[in-house]
Amino acid sequence: MAVHIRLSRVGAKKAPQYRVVVADQRSPRGGRFIEKIGTYDPSGDASAFIVNRARLDYWRGCGAQPSHTLERLLKAAPITAEAAGSPAPSPKGRAAQKSS
Repeated sequence: MAVHIRLSRVGAKKAPQYRVVVADQRSPRGGRFIEKIGTYDPSGDASAFIVNRARLDYWRGCGAQPSHTLERLLKAAPITAEAAGSPAPSPKGRAAQKSS
């Protein structure tokens, strides 16, 4: 399964907001995803880009490829850690069940 890190559009018409999600490559843009790791709000002067850095590094280590747009955002904007004091959630699915 090829896993990508990409933006998923949410929000009203002409007022876009995006989630930074880890999804299977075959899933549609606004469809099913594995994990939500951040948000991006392009409206206004100061665009808000929040990403859980620990989870981003975890998924990159697992081989997930960021989209071209997300790669550009990661280079341009400083990353604000989401939930800085809380531990990262454990991976879901079969991997979590096997380790139990």
